[in-house]
Amino acid sequence: MATNTGTTGRTTKATGSKAGKDDKTMLRELFVDELRDIYWAEKHIAKALPKMAKAATSNELANAFNEHLTVTEGHIDRLEKAFELMSLAAKGKKCEAMEGLVKEGQQVMEETEKGTATRDAALIISAQKIEHYEIAAYGSLAQLAKVMGLMEVKNLLGQTLEEEKQADSTLTQIAESGININAENEPAEE
Repeated sequence: MATNTGTTGRTTKATGSKAGKDDKTMLRELFVDELRDIYWAEKHIAKALPKMAKAATSNELANAFNEHLTVTEGHIDRLEKAFELMSLAAKGKKCEAMEGLVKEGQQVMEETEKGTATRDAALIISAQKIEHYEIAAYGSLAQLAKVMGLMEVKNLLGQTLEEEKQADSTLTQIAESGININAENEPAEE
């Protein structure tokens, strides 16, 4: 494999297509740990999205959750490809943060009235919290992959990052297209 010494004088892999198991660094260990964390998180989200779609009042929001389930399944596939490129078994590590965010979303469904725009607004807030976590994770992981010279892995993570940003934007558009205004007009129970 060709190497390149940049302005830092540090030698890096030119393609970064496959990293061997013996490429042990603390950064690589951190990267793998975080990759396993987001892999578990994506699988957990995939289980939650159908429940969120079912709880949504707005057809537009329900459809967005259902469409994002398909996208999330693609994220899982990409992560599995990243593990493969690194010669690692695809396995997850429980993501406490995502477990908490999904639990919070379930609580929102229990605490808001079925069939209301307020429930949809709450679901959007919960979903955007999840999206923002994913955006942070994928952005950081893509940058670390770049530093380690894992360009194919970086590209996979970058593609998922862009899809997560688009999902966040879609949720904002749905909220602003009427859900938030409709929720404002729903009287609270005494």
